[in-house]
Amino acid sequence: MYFAALLARTEDGWEASDTELDDVETLSDLADLAREASPDEDTVLVLIEQEDAWFGVVRVDGEEDPRIYVSDAAAAARSSYGEILLTDELLGRDPGDDGDDLDALDLDGTEDGESDDDEDDKEGGDGGDTAAGTGEAVPHGPVGDAEVLDDLGVSEKELRSMSGDAVGEIAEALGASEVLETVR
Repeated sequence: MYFAALLARTEDGWEASDTELDDVETLSDLADLAREASPDEDTVLVLIEQEDAWFGVVRVDGEEDPRIYVSDAAAAARSSYGEILLTDELLGRDPGDDGDDLDALDLDGTEDGESDDDEDDKEGGDGGDTAAGTGEAVPHGPVGDAEVLDDLGVSEKELRSMSGDAVGEIAEALGASEVLETVR
């Protein structure tokens, strides 16, 4: 089960609204949705969580590029909402790597599992954290800007240690738990 909410910082404090991500297909769509929640170009946080599996924070400050943190990229990669957040840039890939996958494949007859070399590369190289170039590997664990909430009172260490109801913990640290509960 997923939960997604927008928290917009205003002069009067935080305002919360739940959001449907069904029509959101890209990070740009998500950033536009966040910007619509704050006509004054204040800070808007998009908080997304999948029950006990992963959570993500997208911070949009006016027209600046969104800042993203995902608690577990591998878990998020198995989610349609997580895939929105896991951009090539966030994963350290060159943009467009996924578009030419067939051209990049080494079709030497071993793709049917005939060679142990592929297994050795996966195990020995432990390329989990170096997804660049593979187009497939997504790291287990957090990716992105862990300092995304530093200036709002949630340190990198606190953010990395969150689990379970991370969205609730973030809202509480921001002083926005009451407004968040109105949309849960």
